[in-house]
Amino acid sequence: MEGTQRLSHTYLLQLKRWNTPTIYNGWEQITKHDAAADCFNLEETRDFMPQMGPMVGYAVTVVVEPSTKAHKISKPTALSDYRRYLASVPGPKIVVVQDLDKPRVMGSYWGEVNANIHRALGCVGTITDGSIRDLDEMTNAGFKAIARRLSVGHAHTYPVEWGVEVEVFGRKVKPGQLIHADKHGFLVIPEEDEKQLLEASIFMDQNECNTVISAARAPASQYLHSHAPHVFTMSRCLHCLFQVHMRRW
Repeated sequence: MEGTQRLSHTYLLQLKRWNTPTIYNGWEQITKHDAAADCFNLEETRDFMPQMGPMVGYAVTVVVEPSTKAHKISKPTALSDYRRYLASVPGPKIVVVQDLDKPRVMGSYWGEVNANIHRALGCVGTITDGSIRDLDEMTNAGFKAIARRLSVGHAHTYPVEWGVEVEVFGRKVKPGQLIHADKHGFLVIPEEDEKQLLEASIFMDQNECNTVISAARAPASQYLHSHAPHVFTMSRCLHCLFQVHMRRW
């Protein structure tokens, strides 16, 4: 997927202005995937920098195993090779890290130094099913982290594999896939859904604000006499309205 044409910076910036549930609401209207099972995290995540808002970027992947010292001996050039891989991929990038020690946590791949190095290489944040440390320093670097927990040390953390399919929080992720993530979790966008995603998300949000929510917050008497029948059928109509809207494109 890394050879495919990427979305513009403007498009990605607009996606970043919406939270991940809003992006999901738009995605489920346009996708052929199962919106009840596909593309989102199946296990609970923890956003350690919710104040930074959502992050949007293309996946770069790495596998680590902090408990095992032998990787540094058997793959002496792995660290420099991994960084060359990162540098070769255009940004913005989200580093998706599979920790082979799971469910144990033996050490963190992430800390102040690694966050700054990856930020310099065009990465905006990470999703890891392991841990992070140096939370304040990572925040200061502007590097967002979604992880399982915090930890004190780094153990023998070292790149084992990179640029491969990984699995984090119950979801498989391939290099080059577009990801939208925030405090609610993350959504891995299928390539065929990327170009219509923003318009679909805005459309669904406007429908919620202009119809369902406004009707629900109306005075009780007005709601019962004027809006209730409309609201009860609105959820069924939204998908049809969206399909009509999208046919223009």
